[in-house]
Amino acid sequence: MCGGFYCSRNSLILLNLMYIVVGGLLISSAVYGNRFTDLPIIPSIIGCGVVLISLALMGLYGAAKHHQVTLFFYMIILFCLFIVQFAIACSCLAVSKHQQRIFAEEGWNEVSDDIKAEVQTTFGCCGFNTTQANDHPSCDAVNKICCSTNDAPDCTCLPCLPKLEDTIDSAFRVSGSIGLFFSFTEKSPYVASAMLPKRMASLSQIERKDL
Repeated sequence: MCGGFYCSRNSLILLNLMYIVVGGLLISSAVYGNRFTDLPIIPSIIGCGVVLISLALMGLYGAAKHHQVTLFFYMIILFCLFIVQFAIACSCLAVSKHQQRIFAEEGWNEVSDDIKAEVQTTFGCCGFNTTQANDHPSCDAVNKICCSTNDAPDCTCLPCLPKLEDTIDSAFRVSGSIGLFFSFTEKSPYVASAMLPKRMASLSQIERKDL
């Protein structure tokens, strides 16, 4: 019956299989993105995928073999992961516009000129917060697009920050919401793994009575 030992074990196995799929998607998307860009966050995404798959394999082993020690450490790690992910998700949702600008400027200063040029071309802008600074590649190509209807000799594209603000804000909100959702889904395998030893003991008692 659902709610018993077998239901808890099968639920835990299915949840960990789902985490393996999610971890594989994280790794594959990061590897695919690394072919086109050298963003510093790529190794972190791969690391998250590896940790998620390793944790899921631990949960699968503990559930399939009824190994209580493995399930205990699985619960501890899962609870710590829940706390960290919940805190990060709340931080993403609580970041102010001013803090977003600071993070964006730090990221702009760290990335290569190739990525800056790609951003300028994609959003039709020049520089981060000013077109006169020397922290960006040449804007000659993108200025031709921005000034196609303007004959003024000093015509330049607008800085990128005003055009990126909505995108950055949306990224923080979406990341925070997804992180919050997945942090609460981690409570399901935690509860299932916590109940599994008790239900296994109850099942053993029932089987002994039947004998």
